[in-house]
Order: sequence, then structure tokens, then C-alpha cells
Amino acid sequence: MTDVNTRDTKAIADRLALQAQGERIRITTHAHQEMVEEAVVLDDVLFALRRATVIENYPDHKRGPCCLVYGQSQMGRDLHVVCTTSLELAIIITVYEPKPPKWKGPFTREKIE
Repeated sequence: MTDVNTRDTKAIADRLALQAQGERIRITTHAHQEMVEEAVVLDDVLFALRRATVIENYPDHKRGPCCLVYGQSQMGRDLHVVCTTSLELAIIITVYEPKPPKWKGPFTREKIE
């Protein structure tokens, strides 16, 4: 797999789709714990990544380029996945359903006052 421009969200989404299609991913312990707590299975994550939209990109993150993506499970459940963007394997950092109090909807954070 070729390098990806970690500032190009379309290229990131395309690469994540390919990684999900080939199951070239690794789930961190934290992500696995969140998946269990949220009742999200691996197939949900893979399906969401195949159709993901990058909603926040962190190309200069201190631990390496990563992003927050939105996708849906096969059943239409909204999911957020935080994952790496520059490695041969997509490392899934966390997975959760965007919901209050942190999220108004899949693309809108609640304002903290």
C-alpha cells in the first residue's frame, strides 16, 4: 500500500476503506473495551470504515497522524472510529456511538460552556 497524504481527508477515507476491505486493521485494547461496552462487533467497524467520512483530522498528533471518522453499521447505527492514518495497518484507537452529552448528532459536538 502506498503512502497517503495525511492532510487529504478523501485519500484517508479511501485508504481506510481499502484497509477495512482487506481487514488490515489492529484493534487496541482500549478500542476493544469500548466495543464491548457499546455492543459493537468487528463487522460493524469494518462496514463503517468501508464508507467512512473523516470528520476530524489530526495530521500532527503527538503520537502520529490519526483521525475521527463517521460511518454506519449495516443496521444503520451511527459510529465514530478514531484510527491512525499513515500506517500499513489501520490501528483502531477507539469506537463509540456519538450521543449526548458529548454529541448532538454524528457531526455536531455539544458546546461546553
